[in-house]
Amino acid sequence: MKLLLHCCCAPCALSCVSSIRAQGIESELLWFNPNIHPYVEYNARLECLRKFAANEKLNLRLINEYGLRLFLKEVYRGIDETGSVSERCERCYSLRLEKTASVAAAQGFTAFTTSLLISPYQNHDAVKRIGEETAAKHGVNFYYTDFRPLFRESRTAAREMGLYMQKYCGCIFSEEERYANKNLTRRRRVHGGD
Repeated sequence: MKLLLHCCCAPCALSCVSSIRAQGIESELLWFNPNIHPYVEYNARLECLRKFAANEKLNLRLINEYGLRLFLKEVYRGIDETGSVSERCERCYSLRLEKTASVAAAQGFTAFTTSLLISPYQNHDAVKRIGEETAAKHGVNFYYTDFRPLFRESRTAAREMGLYMQKYCGCIFSEEERYANKNLTRRRRVHGGD
């Protein structure tokens, strides 16, 4: 099997690669993440993935487009006045997995998968469904594995390797939510639970 692994970051890719290799499958990595913002964060994750790929002797394919405008155009339809994440995240998954399936089909890969399947913070069922839909559309297979049991192990190994560890999924909305949650926690501490 010739497998293309979409990578959101090196810490998530690490155990996915190990698990795939344990099954006797070699993979190539793909970087396509127009959702990551700001540019400094985008670049930090990309550079970390480059180092990881070099250390693991993995081929890394880059679609190196800092795509904030593309991302916003795609997901804006999924945001209602409350800032609901359900459609927003699904549109983001679709954007990235559509590109991954397209590259896999065009470059002769048998299947593709994504490191998004390792995160307990992502909508696992939506990632799986969108992966299968895009695979069918492009005539390649979606290699589904529930990598979530490896999440903590992957984070620990990434820390031990000195890999860059991000604090949010990467999009501008999750960054905003991260700071909003920090401020709420801070206010609760100062004001005794308000």
